[in-house]
Amino acid sequence: MIYKGSCHCGQVAFEVEGELAKVMDCNCSICSRMGSLHWFVPRDKLRLLTPENNLATYTFGNLRIKHHFCPKCGIHPFGEGADPAGKHMVAVNARCLEGVEPASLEVTHVDGRSF
Repeated sequence: MIYKGSCHCGQVAFEVEGELAKVMDCNCSICSRMGSLHWFVPRDKLRLLTPENNLATYTFGNLRIKHHFCPKCGIHPFGEGADPAGKHMVAVNARCLEGVEPASLEVTHVDGRSF
């Protein structure tokens, strides 16, 4: 299935393809503040519908994850990084997807503070 997503103001818009059933809720220092519900998909399954330069990026710690956000409205629609095997992945914020009710998703809680 193809989902459309965006930040609040629409300056960052995208499509992502996959089967959305499970999301991850992480309690690390950034995720707990953002409130994102992460849906992990291969990077090639996400297509930006707006120019890449509409994104702002924040990295911290080991600098392995690029946390993308809209510089206008501040919403965090997705982040990028690599899985343990080195495959390029995106963590889509399911709360930014059109027509998705977060309460209907299976949520796995991850203790990111322990990493």
